[in-house]
Amino acid sequence: MTPRTPLVDPQGRHIVYLRLSLTDRCNFRCSYCSPGLETAHGDVLDRSDIRRMVGIFAEMGIRRVRLTGGEPTLRKDIVEIVADLTATPGIDEVALTTNGHRLEELAGPLRQAGLRQLNVSFDTFDGDRLERLSGRAADVERIRRGIAAAAAAGFPSLKVNTVVLRDVNDGELGDLARFAWRHGAIARYIELMPFGGGTPVSVAEMQRLLEEQGVTLVPDATRGWGPARHMRGASLDGDVLRQGLLGFIGAITENFCGDCNRVRVSASGALRACLGGRDEVPLVGLLRSASGEAIEAAIREGLSRKRDRHHMEDESFETMVRIGG
Repeated sequence: MTPRTPLVDPQGRHIVYLRLSLTDRCNFRCSYCSPGLETAHGDVLDRSDIRRMVGIFAEMGIRRVRLTGGEPTLRKDIVEIVADLTATPGIDEVALTTNGHRLEELAGPLRQAGLRQLNVSFDTFDGDRLERLSGRAADVERIRRGIAAAAAAGFPSLKVNTVVLRDVNDGELGDLARFAWRHGAIARYIELMPFGGGTPVSVAEMQRLLEEQGVTLVPDATRGWGPARHMRGASLDGDVLRQGLLGFIGAITENFCGDCNRVRVSASGALRACLGGRDEVPLVGLLRSASGEAIEAAIREGLSRKRDRHHMEDESFETMVRIGG
């Protein structure tokens, strides 16, 4: 592989992390992600497109790929895609975010294919509440079994993601932390972004609620590839002392753009330099007809539009399911 000039945005930030949406189809209908969505575009990028595109990104300095959606495990070729990407020269880690619906059956095959890092969305233990929040397909016990299967599969990194909504699940934050720690996972709490319905809870208030719900917090300097800031927590779980990391993503109250290292490709096969932007560069046609140099030029042109920060607090956006998390 001949190295190309690394990807650097107009602010001088090095881009090493690709978030790739495999589909905008999803079997859940989460209010904060896909409100009112009736149809989806389906799978635009096929396996060969993905393999070629990630190879070019890797030559430009991308080291990590996160597969998102929609729900990426609805792709019948998800295990094969993971295997392709983990075998791509230059890619150090492949990660995946899932709603957990198919995880019980897929955790083992995904780990064997080389997936190292797994995020599972889990917003509440209450079945009726989850159905109201995410639709009929969302099944608490099925997601719990999926998380248990992921823990048993031995992923080096397992995270349980919760979008925190006022008067919906903000009373469960401590229970979610203890649940995650029981499975050797990191509990992560995400501020609601302005893509759908619900009332947000700030990171500062989440931390106060965790303390009120029996979790002692201390600062922790752990950083990963993404925007989460961490604290270390401890809590009694019955007679057992549980402890571990908690991640917080505060897109609005704690703007995470200063050290952004990410670029996105949406489910429609378009490059987006920023989650909070609307500029797109279509890549699908290029991947099927153009040279690697032409594709690289298109990627660099799209990245040249990356702003210094998002403005999600005062702009309107498409639904998250259309963009890819």
